[in-house]
Amino acid sequence: MRPRRLSEIVGQEKLLSANSVLSKAIADDRVPSMILWGPPGTGKTTIARALASESRAELVPFSAVLAGVPELRKVIEAALERRRTRAQRTILFVDEIHRWNKAQQDALLPHVENGTIVLVGATTENPSFAINAALLSRARVFRLEAHTAASIATILRRALEDETRGLGKLGIEADEDALAALAEAVQGDGRRALDVLELAAETVASDTVGARRLTREAIEGALAQKTLLYDKSGEEHYNVVSAFIKSMRGNDPDAAMYWMMRMLESGDDPLFVMRRMVIFASEDVGNADPQALATAINADAALRRLGMPEGLHPMAQCCTYLASTVKSNASYVAWQRAKEDVHAHGPLPVPLHLRNAPTKLMKSEGYGQGYRYPHDEGGHATGATYLPDALVGTRYYEPKNAGFESKLKGRLERLRGEGAPEPKED
Repeated sequence: MRPRRLSEIVGQEKLLSANSVLSKAIADDRVPSMILWGPPGTGKTTIARALASESRAELVPFSAVLAGVPELRKVIEAALERRRTRAQRTILFVDEIHRWNKAQQDALLPHVENGTIVLVGATTENPSFAINAALLSRARVFRLEAHTAASIATILRRALEDETRGLGKLGIEADEDALAALAEAVQGDGRRALDVLELAAETVASDTVGARRLTREAIEGALAQKTLLYDKSGEEHYNVVSAFIKSMRGNDPDAAMYWMMRMLESGDDPLFVMRRMVIFASEDVGNADPQALATAINADAALRRLGMPEGLHPMAQCCTYLASTVKSNASYVAWQRAKEDVHAHGPLPVPLHLRNAPTKLMKSEGYGQGYRYPHDEGGHATGATYLPDALVGTRYYEPKNAGFESKLKGRLERLRGEGAPEPKED
C-alpha cells in the first residue's frame, strides 16, 4: 500500500501542497538535497521514492545503520558513471542518517556540493542536533507531522478497498469504531496501522454467509497489548519530558520519579533522561545548590559505567535529589539577558584597559593602560569596570536568597557597594 506518487500520500498536505517549496521544486525538476524529519511511519521513505519517480532520477537506498563510508564510495562511483553515460541524476536516500557519525556525514559533503548526488536523508531526531552543521547548510529541512487519527483512518479505508495492492479482494467490512480504535492506538504511525490491519484481517473469522467483519475486538487482539502512548520523537515524548522537568522544578520527587520511569519503561534512552537532569541541575538549581550539578555529573558517569538496569540506582538518586533541593534560575536568566544585549548592541569594542598588549605598537595605542590587578588590591579593585562602555552598570546576574546563592548575593552586594560591609575576622 505504499503510495507511488506524491499525490497519493496522505497526511502531509502542508508539505506537499501545490504551492509548497517542495512541490514547486519537483515541478521544475530541481529537487534539492534535503533532510526529511519526522516520527516513524509518516512517509519519509515513501516521499523519497516518489521524488525519484517524478524527477526521473535513479533512487539508491542506503541504510546508515548497515553501511558506511566504503559502501558510500561505491555508490558515488556508480553515480558518476550514471551521470556521465546517461545524464541521469542519483538520489541517495540515507535512512536514519542521524546514526552516522561526523566523519561519515562529512564524507557526503563534496558529493552533495558538486551535485554528484542529491541527498535525501531521513531522521526521527532533531536535525539541529543529529546532523552536522556543514551538511545541514547544504540541505533543506522538511518536517513531517505525525498522522492524525483522521489521516490514519483514510489510509486504513484505502487499504481495505484496494483490490490490487490492498485487502480489497478479501471482502472485509470494517466497523467504524474498530478503525477509530486502531487509528488512535498507533499514535500517528501509518506503517504500524497497516501492519495491525493486515494481521487483524488474516485472523478475523468469517460469519455464516462468508462475509468478514473487522470489529473492535479483532483490532484489540491484533494489537495484542496496549502500548504506552509514547514516541521518543513525537509530541507525547515532549509532553512527558515537560512533565518530568516541571515536577522536579516544583519540588515533587514522587511525580518526577513517575515521569522518569514513564520515559524509561517506554523505551527512551537512559542517557537522554540523564542529560535532561544534568541540564536541570544547572538551569533550575544553579548556585542555590552547587552540589546538584556534581550529583548529576556523577550519576551520568555511574550510568555509563554500570549500564542498565543497574544504572537506575544513580538515576533515581539524582532525580530525587534534584526534585527535593533548593532552586534558583538566576544563572539561566543571566545568560539570557547577556545574549539579548549581544544581539541588540552587536560587537561592542573591548575597552582598552581590558586588552592585552603583547607588542610595542599595541602599548603605544593604549592597550592595557589603566588595568587594575585585583590581587594587588586585596582581591577586588573597587570601581573597576569590565563591560563594554555602553553597558557599564548593567546587571545580568541577580542572585536569589536561596541556599548557597544567598551567600553569593551578599558578597556581590558588598563588592558592588550595595550591602553591609563584610564582617572582619577576629
